Amino acid sequence: MSQPDTAFLQAFSDALNRHDIDAVMAMMTEDCVFHAIAGSNLQGKSFVGQAEVREGLQNAWKTAPDACWVDAEHHVIGDKGFTESTYKGTTTDGVRSEARMIDAFTFRDGKIAVKNAFRKNRPPVNA
Repeated sequence: MSQPDTAFLQAFSDALNRHDIDAVMAMMTEDCVFHAIAGSNLQGKSFVGQAEVREGLQNAWKTAPDACWVDAEHHVIGDKGFTESTYKGTTTDGVRSEARMIDAFTFRDGKIAVKNAFRKNRPPVNA
């Protein structure tokens, strides 16, 4: 299997923006891990394995149905990569967020093994 490159990360971002969970999960390993931006643990809430990651991402999209990541810049260095982007989303109760963020990736066997998300802690913006 080939090593992921910036085109792979762009395809992953495109799938996230389409909220295409099947395409997203196809690009992640069976034992994938997603560390979300918030949670009580040091790494934020961690979702482990295909089923938990799928559920975690789908729940995030339910919370902010218009969630999208724009202005993406992708970088790959060996088995690591990262995407810098601007997150935009409005929660179902009308709170609008817009902040710069980064996703740090670890690759294995041509797929994403770890997605670790970090986002600036910015107050809500006017909707």
